[in-house]
Amino acid sequence: MQNEEPQLSEQDSLRLITEMIQKAKKSYHDTGISALLWGTAVFVASFVTYLQLEFDYKLPFDIWLIVLFAILPQIVISLRESKFRKFRSHDDIAIDTIWIVYAATLFGLMIYQNTVPGVTLKLIHIEGWQMMKHPLNATVPDEPLRPFAPSITSIFILIYALPTLATGIIKQFRPMTIGALITYGLFIVSCFTENKYDMLLSAITALVCWFIPGIILRKRYLKQKKVNV
Repeated sequence: MQNEEPQLSEQDSLRLITEMIQKAKKSYHDTGISALLWGTAVFVASFVTYLQLEFDYKLPFDIWLIVLFAILPQIVISLRESKFRKFRSHDDIAIDTIWIVYAATLFGLMIYQNTVPGVTLKLIHIEGWQMMKHPLNATVPDEPLRPFAPSITSIFILIYALPTLATGIIKQFRPMTIGALITYGLFIVSCFTENKYDMLLSAITALVCWFIPGIILRKRYLKQKKVNV
């Protein structure tokens, strides 16, 4: 006689599902540190760049290197948090994928920003001509103009909003959703402003997209941690 598999009652099934949901919630620790890290790095880099353009001074190093260096602590944070994440939901996988694609796109845009103007200058020199800046004031002589990507900061602002809005909608986290919508508005404004003000708008974007939501996430995490202790 074959052994029959035990059948779960409706109450047992409901209890099992509830336990799995609770286990998934407890294993996912969104500490808010990553949002605070990137919000701080992008805010400082953008705001300092705005100050340099506004007051016509230059630091002895590229302030945007702090954004590059932020990658190292981000890797450490991700590895530490992965140790506590015993369960990955479909939402978690989707969000991770979105942010990976976002990071790849951002990296590509940085390459474009730093490579295309120099390559363009070489190509037009090979063709035997160059771009010139022709002032409307006839008393000021023309001068060579180096190619550049117009309103590149506006494109960065637009890209900042994409993964933030997706995360806010998937996780039903209103601070990120609202921050992303504000960022789309800032992008539209940046299309009508000069570069130094674009940097100021970029600093505001870092606050509403990541820093402020990061503070909220951090407070929620610490509160939940006290409850689970």
